[in-house]
Amino acid sequence: MHLTESPIPGVFGVESDIHMDNRGSFQRIYCGGEWRDQGLEPIEAQSAISRNRTEGTLRGLHFIPEGEGEAKLVRCIRGRIFDVAVDLRPNSPTRLQHFALQLSADLGNALYLPRGIAHGFITLEEDCDVLYQFSRSHRPSLERGVRWDDPEIGIDWPIAPAVMSDKDRALPTVSEIDWC
Repeated sequence: MHLTESPIPGVFGVESDIHMDNRGSFQRIYCGGEWRDQGLEPIEAQSAISRNRTEGTLRGLHFIPEGEGEAKLVRCIRGRIFDVAVDLRPNSPTRLQHFALQLSADLGNALYLPRGIAHGFITLEEDCDVLYQFSRSHRPSLERGVRWDDPEIGIDWPIAPAVMSDKDRALPTVSEIDWC
Protein backbone atom coordinates (compact mmCIF):
# COMPACT_ATOMS: atom_id res chain seq x y z
CA MET A 1 0.00 0.00 0.00
CA HIS A 2 1.23 3.48 -0.84
CA LEU A 3 0.00 6.56 1.05
CA THR A 4 0.26 10.05 -0.41
CA GLU A 5 -0.50 12.87 2.02
CA SER A 6 -2.73 15.62 0.69
CA PRO A 7 -2.35 19.33 1.54
CA ILE A 8 -4.80 18.66 4.40
CA PRO A 9 -2.91 17.03 7.29
CA GLY A 10 -4.12 13.49 7.94
CA VAL A 11 -5.94 13.09 4.59
CA PHE A 12 -4.22 10.55 2.34
CA GLY A 13 -4.64 9.17 -1.11
CA VAL A 14 -4.20 5.40 -0.93
CA GLU A 15 -2.92 3.23 -3.76
CA SER A 16 -2.62 -0.53 -3.64
CA ASP A 17 -0.66 -2.80 -5.90
CA ILE A 18 -2.89 -4.76 -8.25
CA HIS A 19 -1.51 -8.19 -9.11
CA MET A 20 -2.73 -9.51 -12.45
CA ASP A 21 -2.55 -12.99 -13.92
CA ASN A 22 -4.59 -15.24 -16.20
CA ARG A 23 -7.33 -15.56 -13.53
CA GLY A 24 -7.84 -11.80 -13.14
CA SER A 25 -6.49 -9.64 -10.35
CA PHE A 26 -5.84 -9.54 -6.62
CA GLN A 27 -5.53 -6.36 -4.56
CA ARG A 28 -4.96 -5.97 -0.82
CA ILE A 29 -7.04 -2.95 0.19
CA TYR A 30 -6.43 -2.78 3.94
CA CYS A 31 -3.92 -4.07 6.49
CA GLY A 32 -4.42 -3.06 10.12
CA GLY A 33 -0.75 -3.56 11.00
CA GLU A 34 0.48 -1.32 8.18
CA TRP A 35 -2.19 1.23 9.08
CA ARG A 36 -1.04 1.37 12.71
CA ASP A 37 2.63 1.54 11.63
CA GLN A 38 1.76 4.67 9.64
CA GLY A 39 0.05 6.23 12.69
CA LEU A 40 -3.41 6.03 11.12
CA GLU A 41 -6.54 5.16 13.05
CA PRO A 42 -7.66 1.60 12.24
CA ILE A 43 -10.85 1.37 10.19
CA GLU A 44 -12.13 -1.99 11.32
CA ALA A 45 -15.41 -1.19 13.12
CA GLN A 46 -17.88 -1.04 10.23
CA SER A 47 -18.13 -1.27 6.45
CA ALA A 48 -20.88 -0.05 4.13
CA ILE A 49 -21.61 0.20 0.41
CA SER A 50 -23.38 3.07 -1.32
CA ARG A 51 -25.00 2.13 -4.65
CA ASN A 52 -25.56 4.97 -7.10
CA ARG A 53 -27.44 4.36 -10.34
CA THR A 54 -27.24 7.77 -12.00
CA GLU A 55 -24.30 9.81 -13.25
CA GLY A 56 -24.25 13.08 -11.31
CA THR A 57 -25.48 11.57 -8.02
CA LEU A 58 -24.14 13.79 -5.24
CA ARG A 59 -23.82 12.60 -1.65
CA GLY A 60 -22.56 14.91 1.09
CA LEU A 61 -20.89 16.80 2.50
CA HIS A 62 -21.29 14.77 5.71
CA PHE A 63 -19.29 14.79 8.93
CA ILE A 64 -19.37 14.00 12.61
CA PRO A 65 -17.69 16.61 14.84
CA GLU A 66 -14.02 15.78 15.48
CA GLY A 67 -14.33 14.74 19.14
CA GLU A 68 -17.04 12.20 18.35
CA GLY A 69 -16.07 11.50 14.76
CA GLU A 70 -14.73 8.55 12.89
CA ALA A 71 -11.88 7.93 10.51
CA LYS A 72 -12.91 6.43 7.20
CA LEU A 73 -11.50 4.90 4.07
CA VAL A 74 -13.53 5.48 0.90
CA ARG A 75 -13.05 3.43 -2.26
CA CYS A 76 -15.00 3.28 -5.53
CA ILE A 77 -15.45 -0.43 -6.30
CA ARG A 78 -17.54 0.04 -9.44
CA GLY A 79 -17.46 3.06 -11.72
CA ARG A 80 -15.78 6.41 -11.11
CA ILE A 81 -16.38 9.25 -8.63
CA PHE A 82 -15.03 12.70 -7.77
CA ASP A 83 -14.38 12.37 -4.02
CA VAL A 84 -13.93 15.37 -1.72
CA ALA A 85 -12.54 15.87 1.79
CA VAL A 86 -13.17 19.19 3.60
CA ASP A 87 -11.27 20.12 6.76
CA LEU A 88 -13.77 21.22 9.41
CA ARG A 89 -11.50 20.74 12.42
CA PRO A 90 -11.81 23.89 14.56
CA ASN A 91 -8.09 24.43 15.25
CA SER A 92 -6.67 23.13 11.99
CA PRO A 93 -4.37 25.40 9.92
CA THR A 94 -6.18 24.07 6.81
CA ARG A 95 -9.70 24.63 8.16
CA LEU A 96 -12.27 25.04 5.32
CA GLN A 97 -9.77 23.84 2.72
CA HIS A 98 -10.70 20.88 0.57
CA PHE A 99 -8.93 18.13 -1.31
CA ALA A 100 -10.46 16.19 -4.19
CA LEU A 101 -9.41 12.96 -5.82
CA GLN A 102 -10.94 10.91 -8.60
CA LEU A 103 -11.51 7.37 -7.36
CA SER A 104 -12.30 4.51 -9.70
CA ALA A 105 -12.63 0.76 -9.70
CA ASP A 106 -10.06 0.61 -12.51
CA LEU A 107 -7.45 2.55 -10.51
CA GLY A 108 -8.25 0.72 -7.29
CA ASN A 109 -7.35 3.80 -5.25
CA ALA A 110 -8.95 5.16 -2.08
CA LEU A 111 -9.13 8.23 0.14
CA TYR A 112 -8.42 8.10 3.89
CA LEU A 113 -10.10 10.75 6.05
CA PRO A 114 -9.30 11.31 9.75
CA ARG A 115 -11.84 12.51 12.29
CA GLY A 116 -13.27 16.01 11.75
CA ILE A 117 -13.18 15.88 7.95
CA ALA A 118 -16.38 16.29 5.93
CA HIS A 119 -16.82 13.95 2.99
CA GLY A 120 -18.84 13.96 -0.20
CA PHE A 121 -18.71 12.74 -3.76
CA ILE A 122 -20.38 12.97 -7.13
CA THR A 123 -20.61 10.04 -9.52
CA LEU A 124 -18.92 10.55 -12.89
CA GLU A 125 -20.75 7.71 -14.62
CA GLU A 126 -23.77 5.48 -14.13
CA ASP A 127 -23.76 2.54 -11.74
CA CYS A 128 -21.12 3.49 -9.18
CA ASP A 129 -20.62 1.54 -5.97
CA VAL A 130 -18.67 3.12 -3.13
CA LEU A 131 -17.21 1.11 -0.24
CA TYR A 132 -16.76 2.83 3.12
CA GLN A 133 -14.74 1.43 6.03
CA PHE A 134 -15.07 3.15 9.41
CA SER A 135 -13.10 3.30 12.66
CA ARG A 136 -16.32 3.46 14.70
CA SER A 137 -19.85 2.22 14.25
CA HIS A 138 -22.18 4.78 12.68
CA ARG A 139 -24.15 6.96 15.09
CA PRO A 140 -26.81 8.78 13.04
CA SER A 141 -27.70 11.15 15.89
CA LEU A 142 -24.22 12.73 15.62
CA GLU A 143 -24.16 13.12 11.84
CA ARG A 144 -23.96 16.67 10.50
CA GLY A 145 -23.49 18.16 7.08
CA VAL A 146 -22.54 21.26 5.16
CA ARG A 147 -23.73 22.38 1.72
CA TRP A 148 -21.96 20.89 -1.26
CA ASP A 149 -21.87 24.30 -2.99
CA ASP A 150 -20.88 26.48 -0.02
CA PRO A 151 -18.87 29.40 -1.49
CA GLU A 152 -16.70 29.52 1.67
CA ILE A 153 -15.40 26.06 0.75
CA GLY A 154 -15.37 26.66 -3.02
CA ILE A 155 -15.35 23.14 -4.45
CA ASP A 156 -15.11 23.08 -8.24
CA TRP A 157 -17.31 20.06 -8.93
CA PRO A 158 -16.59 18.57 -12.39
CA ILE A 159 -20.29 18.16 -13.26
CA ALA A 160 -23.58 19.53 -11.98
CA PRO A 161 -25.57 17.28 -9.63
CA ALA A 162 -28.44 15.39 -11.27
CA VAL A 163 -29.60 13.50 -8.16
CA MET A 164 -29.35 14.53 -4.51
CA SER A 165 -31.33 13.75 -1.37
CA ASP A 166 -33.66 16.38 0.08
CA LYS A 167 -31.60 16.12 3.28
CA ASP A 168 -28.36 17.01 1.46
CA ARG A 169 -30.05 19.78 -0.51
CA ALA A 170 -31.16 21.39 2.80
CA LEU A 171 -27.76 21.27 4.55
CA PRO A 172 -26.51 24.58 6.00
CA THR A 173 -23.48 26.56 4.88
CA VAL A 174 -20.44 26.66 7.16
CA SER A 175 -21.46 30.11 8.45
CA GLU A 176 -24.92 28.77 9.38
CA ILE A 177 -23.62 25.86 11.48
CA ASP A 178 -23.87 26.11 15.25
CA TRP A 179 -20.42 24.85 16.22
CA CYS A 180 -21.11 24.92 19.98
